Amino acid sequence: MPVTKKKAGSAKQKTAVVLFSGGLDSTTCLYWALDKGYKCHALNIKYGQKHSREALSARAICKKLGVELTEIKLNLPWLAAATSLVGKAAIPDESLEVIKNTKRIPSTYVPARNLVFVAVAASLADSINADAIIAGPNAIDYSGYPDCRPEFYEPLAKAVKEGTRKGSQGGSIKIITPLLKLSKAQIAKLGKKLNVPFSMTWSCYRGGKKPCGKCDACKLRAEGFKAAGLKDE
Repeated sequence: MPVTKKKAGSAKQKTAVVLFSGGLDSTTCLYWALDKGYKCHALNIKYGQKHSREALSARAICKKLGVELTEIKLNLPWLAAATSLVGKAAIPDESLEVIKNTKRIPSTYVPARNLVFVAVAASLADSINADAIIAGPNAIDYSGYPDCRPEFYEPLAKAVKEGTRKGSQGGSIKIITPLLKLSKAQIAKLGKKLNVPFSMTWSCYRGGKKPCGKCDACKLRAEGFKAAGLKDE
C-alpha cells in the first residue's frame, strides 16, 4: 500500500480530488497521487451504466487505502439513446484493429462525459479547497473518444481557474492527467511499480462476476498486460 508522503518543510499537505471509477487507470492514478504525497478524496460518478460492479471495486479499494470516497448519481436520461454503456443498445465485440481506429467514435463513447466529470470534480475541489483534480484519460491506447486527448484537457485548466473561487482569488486547482501519454502497457507497469492491487480493479463494460473479455475495455486491458509482460491478477 502506498504511504501518503508529506514533503519536508511543507506548511500544508496538498489535497487532490481523484476521479475514481475503480478501474485500472483510475486506481493507478489514485496510487500515483498518494505516492506523490497528496491527501486524496476519491469521487465516483454514476451516470446510468448498465452495472454497478465498478462501484464495488471503488469502495473496496478506498476502504483498503483509508481514502475518503464520495459517490454521486447523475440523471442524464438522454444517454440511454446516445451510448451503448447506458440503455438497451448492445456493447460491441470488435477487433483490436477496429477499437483502435481513432478516426471513428464508437458506440461506447458517452457524450461529453469527461467534461461533466471534470466540472463536478472542480465543484468538489473548490468546496474543499483542494489543490488538484486528478483524472486517468489515456490518449494512446484508447477507443477514439474525443474527450481523452490533450487538446480537450488543456483548455479545461484555464476554465477551472477562471470559474472557481480558489482560482479567482489567486490560487489554483490543477488538472493532472498522469496517464495521458502512456500506453496501456506502460500503465500496467506503473501500476505494478506502485503496488496497485490489479485483482481489485474492474474495467469490463458489461459487469457480471467476471470480466467478459470481449468489450473494448477488456481487450485493451488484456493487450496492455500482455505487452508489459505482466499477469493481470
